[in-house]
Amino acid sequence: MQRDGYRKSLWQDTTLSETSGVGELPFDILDVVVVGGGITGLSTALALRNAGLSCMVAEAKNIGFGTTGGTSAHINTVLELSYDRMISKFGEEDAKLVARGAVEACDRIRQLAELHAPKCNWSEQMAYLFAQDEKQAEELDKIVAGTQAVGLPASFVEQVPFPKAFVKAARFAGQAQFHPARYLQGLAAVFKEAGGVLMEDCRVLEVDPKEEALEVTTERGTVRARHLVYATHIPPGVSILHFRNAPYRSYVLAARLRLEAELPAGLVYDMEDPYHYYRTEDVDGDRLLIAGGCDHKTGHEEDTEERFRELESHVRGLFSLEAVTHQWSSQYFEPADGLPYIGKLPMADDRIYVATGFNGNGMTLGTLASIVLTDLITKKGSPYEKVFDPARVSVVAGFSNFVKEAVDVVGHLVAAPFPAKGMPELDELKPGDGRVVNHDGRSMAVHRDEAGTLHAVDPACSHIKCTVAWNGAERSWDCPCHGSRFNVDGEVLTAPSRKPLQRVDVG
Repeated sequence: MQRDGYRKSLWQDTTLSETSGVGELPFDILDVVVVGGGITGLSTALALRNAGLSCMVAEAKNIGFGTTGGTSAHINTVLELSYDRMISKFGEEDAKLVARGAVEACDRIRQLAELHAPKCNWSEQMAYLFAQDEKQAEELDKIVAGTQAVGLPASFVEQVPFPKAFVKAARFAGQAQFHPARYLQGLAAVFKEAGGVLMEDCRVLEVDPKEEALEVTTERGTVRARHLVYATHIPPGVSILHFRNAPYRSYVLAARLRLEAELPAGLVYDMEDPYHYYRTEDVDGDRLLIAGGCDHKTGHEEDTEERFRELESHVRGLFSLEAVTHQWSSQYFEPADGLPYIGKLPMADDRIYVATGFNGNGMTLGTLASIVLTDLITKKGSPYEKVFDPARVSVVAGFSNFVKEAVDVVGHLVAAPFPAKGMPELDELKPGDGRVVNHDGRSMAVHRDEAGTLHAVDPACSHIKCTVAWNGAERSWDCPCHGSRFNVDGEVLTAPSRKPLQRVDVG
């Protein structure tokens, strides 16, 4: 299982088998094409297939390539947007509806894990949130009150299974954890057994609405479908949703402790900004601590590798580490108003759907999206339709014209040669490093690999031409505007860009 980063996650290293997603494209009109093979895409595809619809998953790389392969795999009913703030923004009834949806999604994960992925280590957990000063304690009071107001269990406790002092702590029942890659493999297997079509290495390039069906052009050819779902974490192309979701990076490590007794029992969260999160994972008898945090906006951190050092130092201050076994980072999108966007894609054909803006709750909300989207397609409605409706995003005047002018930039494969000789910036570039350099009014994003070879691309993001930034931790070029990411040769790693960066010949 490959991932959209240079570093391997724990989940990549401990998958059970390879997925076979190669075959022939269907000739007949499909009911649905689902774009993306993460938890949202596979959960949605399986639900649609179980409802009797013909369905194909088109995954650009392999299942789990995106955020699902880099998650910390917490399954929560208590969400990033706390229920007290949700009540303040949307009212108590809508907040109760969201809570109901979170519980339904967690129940769905449990059912699917028990039926189709028994080796994914699903287990129910208590979650603990602790405050370290009076200001945090006041916030915790509101979080507990809001959680109780929507009917979810929350209570204050005197003890937390975690080696850090606190002034107040709360416990939330009904949370869970699992091994996401093994879970995905279980879903993929049962989806194919049920007659679903799974196509890996099948990037969707264009969707052309026709009267009879949507014509979906992929790297493998063209298929036709009555509906299409973008389960790509953020939709490709140019959409108003890109301006209502902010991309963030989060950092995770897995470590073996000298004393297993120190491992926290449950899911634990502090209230720092950015906060840290902790849990354990038993992988084939090897019990590991998983800790994460140190979040920042994508493309806004000059030294991303420093975030790993910062996280490790933080964890070593709490636990006796025997060895750090894995370090990786992943991307999530924070929605403007705190709730995800699930439903029909704004300003698109009425048969195209989207699920995005999951913040740090992708496992829960990606699964909830599968429930909502399946109802919208099969029943033409959902109890959650209004609260998650992407159309709640107001389209600013002139945005339609902006979209027409700002479609993904089509560049040539290789730009005019860029002279490398006599440029001290390139001479100073160490193996493994990357930077944007300028010469005679031209810019290029250049990386020197471990063998000393230079890889150069135009730094203008192929989405709407923002300048990309080097991510040293994952050896990628990241767009600080809308979260597109590219490898060192300009190949697209994550949406919304659909086209590669223009390669530059360094002469």
